[in-house]
Amino acid sequence: MRAVTISAPGGPGKLTLSLVNLGKPGPGEVVIDVAAAGVNRADLLQRSGNYPPPKRAPEWPGLEISGTVRALGPGVTTWAPGDRVVALLEGGGYAEQVVARAGQVLPVPDGVDLVDAAALPEAVCTAWTNLVDTGRLRSGETVLVQGGSGGVGSIAVQLAAALGAQVVATAGGPDRVARCVALGADVGIDHREQDVVAAVRDATGGRGADVVLDVLGGGGLRDNVRALAPGGRLVVIGLQRGRRGELDLEAVMAKHAWVTGTLLRPRSADEKAALVATVCEQVWPMVADGRVRPVVHARVPFADAPVAHELLESGDAFGKVLLVP
Repeated sequence: MRAVTISAPGGPGKLTLSLVNLGKPGPGEVVIDVAAAGVNRADLLQRSGNYPPPKRAPEWPGLEISGTVRALGPGVTTWAPGDRVVALLEGGGYAEQVVARAGQVLPVPDGVDLVDAAALPEAVCTAWTNLVDTGRLRSGETVLVQGGSGGVGSIAVQLAAALGAQVVATAGGPDRVARCVALGADVGIDHREQDVVAAVRDATGGRGADVVLDVLGGGGLRDNVRALAPGGRLVVIGLQRGRRGELDLEAVMAKHAWVTGTLLRPRSADEKAALVATVCEQVWPMVADGRVRPVVHARVPFADAPVAHELLESGDAFGKVLLVP
């Protein structure tokens, strides 16, 4: 089968279309014909040589796909050939077929296009586990979504709004801010022109955000702590402005706040299966009724995979970039 592989660590030009072999499904696994694969920043890191795949994962990237079940491994009774599904993977999504754990597969929600559905599994699982499980976001609280125009951010804005939170989202430029508001943000902040901390305080009567969902990392640490409300929770899920920053512990202590960070890919199969089951129960009804929808910036053919990575790296994409076989 064809797959987008990495010829050597480096830039987007190191992505190449190759012929590879797909292993047979083992117990509890399914084979899926891929309709589309989501492009994530973890893929960019893997391409550059800074995020090697887990031992059992294929060498080529791809953490989420949509498609149609082709075959079942021993013991799988939850799926049948022909089912329209999405899957959360450890890797290998940039291919015409994948082998996925049955517990990390979900049905394509009603009313969602099969290709566009590839924008959902990684983003929804990341947004839910960090907003709700880790961030403990509750209805009536305020959440600051740093990077509301990103693949995860565009889902997080919709999800937080559906949960009854006041949503403040940052984006670069007035058009992107307006699109975040259209997705459900109560307040949009242009981080290129506005003081984000001051804008958050203005939006909350000086109190600050109960939860900050952050993709900036070290470079955003100081301002994110300043933007927190008393008892606030800062959840770091990205490192777009570096992995190191200075933390003012006195400010954290004074606010009775806490700072944490999470990754999804290294979690165990059992943890991921539990998360996928929760997402299916709690979020899929929101997708089916339109409160949460995939946000797709572009569909890019496998042969043009370098273009997809360049687009994500440029920061110009709003929502997800998808690769299509």
